[in-house]
Amino acid sequence: MLMSRQPKKKIRYAVVGLGYIAQIAVLPSFKNARKNSRLVALVSGDREKLKKVGEKYKIDKCYLYSEFEDCLRRGEVDAIYIATPNFYHRNIMETAAKYGIHVLCEKPMAVTTEDCLGMMSVAEKNNIQLMIAYRLHFEAANLEAIKITQSKRIGEAKIFNSVFTMQIRDQNNIRLHESEKGGGPLYDIGIYCINAARYLFKSEPIEVFAMSGNSRDSRFKKTDEIVSAIMKFPDGKMANFCISFGAFASADYDLIGTKGRIRLEKGYQYAYPMTLKTYEDKKITTKKYARRDQFSPELIYFSECIQKKKKPEPSAEEGLADVKIIEALLLSLDLGSPIRLDEINKRTRPNEQQKITKPSFARPKLFNVVAPSGEKQ
Repeated sequence: MLMSRQPKKKIRYAVVGLGYIAQIAVLPSFKNARKNSRLVALVSGDREKLKKVGEKYKIDKCYLYSEFEDCLRRGEVDAIYIATPNFYHRNIMETAAKYGIHVLCEKPMAVTTEDCLGMMSVAEKNNIQLMIAYRLHFEAANLEAIKITQSKRIGEAKIFNSVFTMQIRDQNNIRLHESEKGGGPLYDIGIYCINAARYLFKSEPIEVFAMSGNSRDSRFKKTDEIVSAIMKFPDGKMANFCISFGAFASADYDLIGTKGRIRLEKGYQYAYPMTLKTYEDKKITTKKYARRDQFSPELIYFSECIQKKKKPEPSAEEGLADVKIIEALLLSLDLGSPIRLDEINKRTRPNEQQKITKPSFARPKLFNVVAPSGEKQ
């Protein structure tokens, strides 16, 4: 077993996967994370993209996927950021772990519970840090919503309700692939609703039920167009959400308590400002949050965890919990009935101490990627 590196200075990263999210958000965020994180390598299956993106960020260590292990064994990086399609997360993570490289993995952690457990086992065996990229665990508006909930300003939280929708116009977009490959709205946007309900209630669901709806739109031959889900939590708490890849963009949630209500508008977004409204009796408090860089806080926090040998809060257990729930919802869709969940052993939650605020950046120039809207960049 290789011992993981514990560098004293900046953590050196390779970004694996140069698709839309990597180019629009992850790569430019390294500038705001420069106090302890440094981008030193890129990995992609597209040689031309590697060249163009490498030139833009002045990165000379550029590798094809077939050369990925060369990058790892040369000791050029301390950590990787996985920004590939969901189906490939486990293989890439386990390959990095063999070389003692720490892993920050985009969510969902993997496609199946089995994959998640395998990744956790390999991380432990090779003594590496594994964090799942839940950017909202460091974001001010969501952390304020958690703080208000725990303060009981709205009384006892009872009902979570959310709508998260968008138009995926590119028919070849990986989000429209089969759920077996990590496609579909539950893995891509449903996970935000699931995670938000869990951190606001500070609890885990015990039963779930889901229904789907499909029009005759040719985009949705392999996956569901709309999914509506109910999650039952202990003490009579309920969470409802509706998600879609074929509707006008919305990304809001409401939390209703016995004495008041919280509403966070655009609460899952990284490209827009957010508005948090708190309703208490006849009083309404509104707080606006400017658009911020939500990706550099992940890098800064994860680098600190590596340097201090501290287990990250959005840990592998956090990723596993959401994938378990997604699998149960998919099973409910297949069977048309509610599904009871085994106990989810999750004790740590995001809190106010994790807040890291960094300024937004100008939209970067993108190379050979297609936005979810279908526009080629």
